[in-house]
Amino acid sequence: MSENTQKDSGNALTGAIISEMLGKNFERLPDFDKKLFLYGPMYLAGNGALAGLISNSLYRRGLNVTQARISSSLPLAVMPFLTTYALYSGAVTGPLLSGDLNCPTCALIRGALVGVVGGGLYPILMALPVNFGLACRYNTAPMAEKGNTLRYWMDISKPVLRKMRAVILLQAVFGTYLASRHFDTYIKLAELTFDRKEEELKN
Repeated sequence: MSENTQKDSGNALTGAIISEMLGKNFERLPDFDKKLFLYGPMYLAGNGALAGLISNSLYRRGLNVTQARISSSLPLAVMPFLTTYALYSGAVTGPLLSGDLNCPTCALIRGALVGVVGGGLYPILMALPVNFGLACRYNTAPMAEKGNTLRYWMDISKPVLRKMRAVILLQAVFGTYLASRHFDTYIKLAELTFDRKEEELKN
């Protein structure tokens, strides 16, 4: 039991040291790589916010909702932005900077999934109940009968999903591209960090 604990603490310490070493050498990267690493997730999150506004507009048209334009648009821009940024930071940039993500394919898949789920599907799924609630409140569209709510939601969502396919595809491509560039930056950072460490040890 104690041996396992010592091994776990040793692995955690090694991870912490690697993370610290990578962090120290981050400033030595070219400016473009640093800016892309720091601000790239914000662009992906901004696309997620835009997807939220587009899906909100499509659902409002489908349900004939004209009221509460700002109060429905604001959360559908802010929440996808924050969620996409947090997901990308937690799934890609955080693990890269801590040395826990060493697989390029894994990084690309994570980036694509964050783009699709956080920046594409989540805004659409969030816009539906918001606008459905507004339609119920202001009686702008015929409501579903009891027991048919799910089918009604699916019928309302089909044209929205059809129109949002291009946005979801764009988010997947952009998420993949961003993760690819970030992994390249991580490789440069690792070379700066560990090659320098090897030189110091030889000296």
